[in-house]
Amino acid sequence: MFFGKPGDDVTKSKLIVIEGLDGSGKATQTKLLAEKLSARGLKVRRLEFPDYGSPSSAPVKMYLNGEFGSKPEDVNAYAASAFYAVDRVAGYLRDWKRDHENGAVLLCDRYCTSNIIYQMSKVPAESRDDFIAWQADFEYDKLGLPRPDAVIYLDVAPEVSQKLMEKRYGGDNSKKDLHESNLRFLLSCRESALYAVEKCGWQVISCCRDGEMKSIAEIAGEIERVIDRIL
Repeated sequence: MFFGKPGDDVTKSKLIVIEGLDGSGKATQTKLLAEKLSARGLKVRRLEFPDYGSPSSAPVKMYLNGEFGSKPEDVNAYAASAFYAVDRVAGYLRDWKRDHENGAVLLCDRYCTSNIIYQMSKVPAESRDDFIAWQADFEYDKLGLPRPDAVIYLDVAPEVSQKLMEKRYGGDNSKKDLHESNLRFLLSCRESALYAVEKCGWQVISCCRDGEMKSIAEIAGEIERVIDRIL
């Protein structure tokens, strides 16, 4: 079961991250997991990053809208990481620090770990370990963001996620952001994610079978089993 029985004294907060490329179903699975944990009497808070409703996400939106260049690589890995990190620390200090200090279960649709997926893909392969160490030092040690207790990576083949995004945007590619519109970049991001799975001890769930997405319920069941093992 999750974190003990209903009514147990759960005093230590848990921060669980659901990661994945665009179109992997992170929002849906985070919502389902929140409902399951809440049904057990736990205090649950869902978080989504970037926080596009906050002014702190302005540099992220400018970057994804192509205002700093038409390719992801036009902004180096460290500068782009800083855009996202500032948005996260602003939200933490303003909004969810109290929940983290008071025993809540925080479920994150993306988190600091997204910089490893998306920005590490911009650095040479031999520099990956250095980037992972830099990201942890910058966001957790220097900025003071809490480290996650578990990271679950939803692995979707990029060609499948592209089909899902085509459906989401009704075939209008102009609606895709700087990352979503670049399949070569997304392939590189998936390589970064799978490297992090091994290097950082993330849990991976394969969301595809025979070139198609598994059902939402099947993926949710696999996430539940992973949470049981971890926590």
